[in-house]
Amino acid sequence: MKLGDPRTLHLVGVHISLQHRPLFAPLNLTVHPGEVITVMGPSGCGKSTLLNYICGTLSPAFEAGGSVRLGGRELNALPLEQRRVGILFQDALLFPHLNVAENLAFGLKPGHSRQTRRFRVETALLDAGLDGLGKRDPATLSAGQRARAALMRTLLAEPEALLLDEPFSNLDNDLRARMRTFVFEHARQRGLPTLLVTHDPADAADAGGPVIELGASAPAQ
Repeated sequence: MKLGDPRTLHLVGVHISLQHRPLFAPLNLTVHPGEVITVMGPSGCGKSTLLNYICGTLSPAFEAGGSVRLGGRELNALPLEQRRVGILFQDALLFPHLNVAENLAFGLKPGHSRQTRRFRVETALLDAGLDGLGKRDPATLSAGQRARAALMRTLLAEPEALLLDEPFSNLDNDLRARMRTFVFEHARQRGLPTLLVTHDPADAADAGGPVIELGASAPAQ
C-alpha cells in the first residue's frame, strides 16, 4: 500500500529514548486496515511507551522521534483529541460518576441529536451484550461487562486506528479468550489497523497477525 492509503497506520523511523538510552531499535511498521499486529518483549522495553507516542500521550521525560501517519495524515503535531486513535488499557477506566449508558455516550462526537445519541448508545449496548444495563453503576458490572463497555465507548468515538495495551491481562482464562474474540472481531469489522501490546503468546496467536519482538537489540521491522 502507498503511504497515503486510508485507514493504514504507518510508523517510519520511530525511536524512543529515556535519559539518552534507546528503548528499542528504530521501528518501521505498516498496519493495514483490519490487521492486528502484536508487540511483545520484556518489561521495560518500551511497548506501552510506543503506544503512548502513537496516541500523543508520551511523557516529556522521554525523547522520541519518527513519523506516525494514519492514512494521509501526519499525527505527530496533532493533539490527542485530533488523532482519532482509540486505546484500551488493562483496566476498563469507566467513569464512576456516570452510569453505563452515560459512559458510552461520552465517546460520541459532539453534534448528534439527542435521539441519535440515544439510538447509537442503545445499539452499542445491544452489540456488547449489555442490553438493559445502561442505567447500572459501572461498579456493579462484571469484569467482562466492564471490558465490553470500555471497547464500545472507544468505538463510538469512531477511531481510525486501535491500540490495545494488555486489555485482557486482568481477566481469567475463559473470559480472556472470549474478550479477545470480541475485540478482534470488532476491530476487523470496522477495518481498524490495530496494535496489541501483550506478554501472552495466546493473545498473539488469536490476533493472527505478525508479531514484533521489541527491544534495544531488535532490528527495525
